[in-house]
Amino acid sequence: QVQVVESGGGLVQAGGSLRLSCVTSGNNFRITDMSWYHHGPDQDRNEIARIRLRGETIYEGSVEGRFTISRDDAKNAVYLQMNSLKPEDTGTYYCKVRLWESDAGKYNDYWGQGTQVTVSS
Repeated sequence: QVQVVESGGGLVQAGGSLRLSCVTSGNNFRITDMSWYHHGPDQDRNEIARIRLRGETIYEGSVEGRFTISRDDAKNAVYLQMNSLKPEDTGTYYCKVRLWESDAGKYNDYWGQGTQVTVSS
């Protein structure tokens, strides 16, 4: 059974930094794309960063230049380094991983439970 677990959220002052981590566990899968989503108060869940299998990264405009997504395939992990945080970055951050599952013979998306980030002004 696949599990996706985020960590690293917390309370930080504006201008500060946080590093989020997401680790996938289970059997018989290969990770392809990994993404971070932001779900702010009274907002839809929005993809803010993605890293593809070969390392290509894509960022949503409001975080480009401040956030950095990276991956460690040996650990089945994806990270989000968040710098120059703003109050509008407050929200729940979710990790989504796209897996190729050999038993099922197809790709499936899995989500973590989310980690809360609060940025005070």
